[in-house]
Amino acid sequence: MLEFLLAGLSDLSRNNVKSLLKNGEVLVDGRTVTQYDHPLGKGQTVKIIRSAARSGRRGESLKIIYEDSDLIAVNKPAGLLSVGTGKQDDMTAYRLLTDYVRGHNPKSRVFIVHRLDRDTSGVLLMAKNERYKLALQDNWNRLVTRRAYIAIIQGHMTEKSGSIRTWLKETKTRLVYSSRTPGDGLEAITDYLVIKENADYSMLEINLETGRKNQIRVHMKESGHCVVGDRKYGANADPLGRLGLHAHLLKLNHPFSGEAMRFEAGIPECFQALFNR
Repeated sequence: MLEFLLAGLSDLSRNNVKSLLKNGEVLVDGRTVTQYDHPLGKGQTVKIIRSAARSGRRGESLKIIYEDSDLIAVNKPAGLLSVGTGKQDDMTAYRLLTDYVRGHNPKSRVFIVHRLDRDTSGVLLMAKNERYKLALQDNWNRLVTRRAYIAIIQGHMTEKSGSIRTWLKETKTRLVYSSRTPGDGLEAITDYLVIKENADYSMLEINLETGRKNQIRVHMKESGHCVVGDRKYGANADPLGRLGLHAHLLKLNHPFSGEAMRFEAGIPECFQALFNR
């Protein structure tokens, strides 16, 4: 069964395909199959049903990318907070996932490992127990081997690939800005590659060598090409009706086994449509 799914779902990592089986999202002739070595016969129908973590009160949902007994990764939509700001009515990814795991066991919990900006979509990873939370947070920079984003920016980069390195600081009003003086703030390094262009916009794949607050947004502003929809950092175009930033890929080594893990959220359709018109 596992090899059949890997061949048919070549866009997913091995971990993600295993997660489909673990979560009961694979049906064979209408019956749930969870065993990796389940035999398949000629003419049988295999169907994938993707899970979502839901809040019945507001109908919000999160697409689950991967789940096991210790970790859960979701594709967070733009506009949803990762964790609350103190207001009781905040709808957050944390709350949705808490409701989801408690639907299976009322004593279950989830733990924040990292965050995405409210208006950034994409891969968000949480732990299901404190042991994994601490292991990931305390060793994040060592364990994470790649953090890739897709950004839609205004105009065109002069250099179609490159690296931006500055030192980031923050004002009292929480606006992040750069210094070119080494050591004057937190070092931030952003690597980029232009992958699509049209008359007005460019799509970039961005790899973070450091993960500072608002790093991509600040570096794109200072390049002269703001992320679309980013009013905070000076964008004057909003063709998507949202911030043009998506956490596309997170790769890390498991904190205990050392296994390479890959969590991926496909490029949003609205991003693609902007270049297919």
